[in-house]
Amino acid sequence: MDKAALRQAILSLLEAELATLTAAAHDAHAEATDEENRSEDKYDMRSQSAAYLAAGQAKLATELGAAIGAYQTLALPAFGPRDAIATGALVTLEVGGEPAVYFLGPHRGGLEVVIGGQTVVVVTVASPLGRQLVGRHLGESVMLPGRTGPALQKISAVA
Repeated sequence: MDKAALRQAILSLLEAELATLTAAAHDAHAEATDEENRSEDKYDMRSQSAAYLAAGQAKLATELGAAIGAYQTLALPAFGPRDAIATGALVTLEVGGEPAVYFLGPHRGGLEVVIGGQTVVVVTVASPLGRQLVGRHLGESVMLPGRTGPALQKISAVA
């Protein structure tokens, strides 16, 4: 799988999310400062609630901007069979005989990207799976929780 195409797909998702969040933050700011939302008495919290919402959305937009910057500058090294897994690795685990593909990224774990019909899930080193993968090698196994209890999953490919 082409990791540059994967990175571009991740960036496209993040940029779309940032555009949506920025628009929502602008709307919340406009609502907070609108004359019609002025407090009518000491218990009226409409404008203050809108201001808190706008501040939270602005903070999320800043975090998304940082994630976009991190992905734009992320090195995409080629991992060989003897290389330890690290950020930038594309890892395939055998889960019940089925392959599951994960990309160890710097931010925004949990994103799912489809490249060439293959779903890739982004994980970070802060996630339980990411912590288990970092430093491991091709052929080793990781123990992950499952619905029926912990399951041993083999690292079948690293790129």
